[in-house]
Amino acid sequence: MLRVRQGDVVAFERIVEKYKQPVINLLYRILRDATEVEDLAQQVFLQVFKAADRYRVTAKFSTWLFTIARNLCLNEIRRRSRHPAESMEMTSSEHEDQPVRQFQDSATASPPDALLRNELVEKIEAALSELPENQRTAILLFREREMSYEEIAKILGCSLSATKSLIHRGREILKRKLKPYLRTGIWLEDKESAT
Repeated sequence: MLRVRQGDVVAFERIVEKYKQPVINLLYRILRDATEVEDLAQQVFLQVFKAADRYRVTAKFSTWLFTIARNLCLNEIRRRSRHPAESMEMTSSEHEDQPVRQFQDSATASPPDALLRNELVEKIEAALSELPENQRTAILLFREREMSYEEIAKILGCSLSATKSLIHRGREILKRKLKPYLRTGIWLEDKESAT
């Protein structure tokens, strides 16, 4: 990013190449609208490029990047609440019929196992989507991006204790909602307690 600040376009292209898919994944998991995600991801990287001269090495680059992505998501959520039924957007009932984007190794899963796994993934996605935005984002960053509590606190703009509380409360809600579908809650366990 320091090279981007000096005008190195190749460095910027490498950043986009490296972080495009993680940004798209996070945006999709928060907004659940594939048509908006591509445009919003472009906006994220446009903001990164425009803000290059203001970038300071005070935290990991990914923390700064995901903060920009989250802020743009919040802006989009606010815009949707002000303009709830625009013609280009899917309604929530239309969206529920859309398949969850997951990649699976079909060589290792038998058809019944794959069916059960897909059903579980759908239940997890539904439970995640019902969480408040801060809890959902905190859990997604912690589990999928494997960020530390400190990094997540910076992205969310809250204290370390508030971040831990968001993750804990979100896990408890998910455990309660998913209890009928899971034998154990291992996937929700804290990384530190699992080791």
